[in-house]
Amino acid sequence: MSRSVALAGSLTRGGDHRERARAALDALGVTLDAGEGPLHVPGPVGTLIVANHVSWLDIVGLLAVEPAAFLAKREVAGWPLVGGLARRLDTLFVDRWALRDLPDSVDALAARLREGRSVAVFPEATTYCSEPGGPFRRAVFQAALDAGAPVRPVTLSYLQSGEPSTVAAFVGDDTLARSLGRVAKASDLTLRVRAHRALAPEGDRRELAERARRAVLAVEPAHV
Repeated sequence: MSRSVALAGSLTRGGDHRERARAALDALGVTLDAGEGPLHVPGPVGTLIVANHVSWLDIVGLLAVEPAAFLAKREVAGWPLVGGLARRLDTLFVDRWALRDLPDSVDALAARLREGRSVAVFPEATTYCSEPGGPFRRAVFQAALDAGAPVRPVTLSYLQSGEPSTVAAFVGDDTLARSLGRVAKASDLTLRVRAHRALAPEGDRRELAERARRAVLAVEPAHV
């Protein structure tokens, strides 16, 4: 059985989202190095989980650590395999170019957080294959401030044989099929997920976005 076929089976089989995501990584031959502790911060509201963005595989990796809803570009809903999983998680799909819809998206995100549901977002709004990546867009941090929700910065990285790797990167005019093929053929690929100390929803959104970005770029996590 090919890794792609095994991936399709893992994402559509029974079990909870975390189990399916871990099975998908296993099917692709990707090792998950997730460190210690949950991403959700205990409390009456959800957690805004913010991570750098490298690949479509980031979504699977985060779900393998802890299921959460996502804020994702509308195109993801139509992606094979990953799109179906995202829809089942009640993901908020947005048109990243429709600025007039941005206030409604922020309100919807804040509402999810107030309900006690954690939401994962990629504030760079696009993928980057290497550090330092791009600036963090501030709108999603307004939702955390409005909801009084903590922000959990998370660093995602990919390694082969212990060295940084761009094999999983999904950038430019790449297609999902080509990227999936590269990942399926890669040897000794590890997805490392490192959660950092949660940030209190304080200050303005510019300040909170910059604090989160600095934490994501940090080398060592301080998970509390």
